[in-house]
Amino acid sequence: MENFINDNFLLQNKTAEQLYHDHAKDLPIIDYHNHLSPQEIAEDKQFDNLTQIWLNGDHYKWRAMRANGIDENYITGNANDWQKFEKWAETVPYTMRNPLYHWTHLELKRYFGISKLLSPDTAKEIYDECSEKLQTPEYSARNLLRKMKVESLCTTDDPTDDLLFHKKIKEDGFEIKVLPTFRPDKILTAEQPLVFKKYIGELERVFQKKINSLSDLLMVLKTRLEYFSEMGCRLSDHGLNHIPAVGFDFNVVNREFTPWWTQGKKWNIKSMQQFNAMVMNQLAKWYHEKDWVQQFHLGALRNNSSRLKKRIGEDAGCDSIGDFEQAGLLSVFLNRLDKKNNLAKTILYNLNPRDNEVFATMVGNFQSGDMPGKMQWGSAWWFLDQKDGMEKQINTLSNMGLLSRFIGMLTDSRSFLSFPRHEYFRRILCNIVGEDVEKGLLPNDIKWLGEIVQGICYFNAKKYFDF
Repeated sequence: MENFINDNFLLQNKTAEQLYHDHAKDLPIIDYHNHLSPQEIAEDKQFDNLTQIWLNGDHYKWRAMRANGIDENYITGNANDWQKFEKWAETVPYTMRNPLYHWTHLELKRYFGISKLLSPDTAKEIYDECSEKLQTPEYSARNLLRKMKVESLCTTDDPTDDLLFHKKIKEDGFEIKVLPTFRPDKILTAEQPLVFKKYIGELERVFQKKINSLSDLLMVLKTRLEYFSEMGCRLSDHGLNHIPAVGFDFNVVNREFTPWWTQGKKWNIKSMQQFNAMVMNQLAKWYHEKDWVQQFHLGALRNNSSRLKKRIGEDAGCDSIGDFEQAGLLSVFLNRLDKKNNLAKTILYNLNPRDNEVFATMVGNFQSGDMPGKMQWGSAWWFLDQKDGMEKQINTLSNMGLLSRFIGMLTDSRSFLSFPRHEYFRRILCNIVGEDVEKGLLPNDIKWLGEIVQGICYFNAKKYFDF
């Protein structure tokens, strides 16, 4: 079974093999959305063992282990690192046909040169070999990025972050660009007053100035955005149920916001909704002024298990696909910006696959002559970033937009071992295009198709972000 991840893994026709090996395989990686720790990159962290780098914080694996009946103590509890890995190895054979099965063995192969299948029988051998390698300089955080030919990556950062680790990375002269991304999700939580109030207090602490009005709050946000820009930020990101886009009036919102914040008065729910829409609109205008790319991850229903949230906190692995209505508000939001020439380059990601055609066609409404592919329907996200989800995203985009202008894959991961997801995507893309050639649906013009594939895998993103 050691040849499972072979040279032609996922490549099911000769044209696909040629496209991948000759055109896609050796391209650098631009990972424009992930959740890697800037501190770990700045400190060039050395991980003690495979559990620390592979299982800690990985809610994909946690969900699989829970589904396999593993006690929480061996997932996020007090069991030691070997015991947790042992339970993961026990789970892996049961992940067959789940993307985790492919990812697990692809990562073992690419980072550690291990071709054996992970199971209880091979767990100790694999754990010891990988852990030993991880303690060598070749496997430090920065060298792991170099190993995967990462050219640039964008972390995910709250506006209150001081970005000092980004500064250190740059001062060190690290050749891989590590850029922050402005992620102000918590400022759009007006309908969750306790969360919202706590966050405004945090903004006051960071800015060292009292916020007494809506104007003060917007000034703080603008100041933080300017600081991010000075630190090299070129992207924003928002993780939302849906876009807040109701009609709003600054005076109405301010009339309720100020006494709520300064005097503890009650706040009308409609004004809360107007607040979210107004702030989102203002942020989007600033992104356009800065020539940033704005990203919207829409449709996750988060923290469903109060039991797990209480025990572990957020990002515990109890999120799911939501069934929020997206099209109407999304159209209003984008049109509101577009008609006043305030619409920045935009990437939309949907979590519910029922919305594939909605998002693919929505971006087409607001394309312009500014550049090819200004409006992007992003790669298959979260529960959809597996073989079936990627194929559906690629096929739908092909049918309803221009696949050739697509900016490709990202990891959206907290793990330094997740970069083979770019290879996974590239193989799937080449297989789809190759299959069309073999069926006579596309001409057998490898030079032309190779250039298209290279664009999707690397060059389109390089031009789009212009890092």
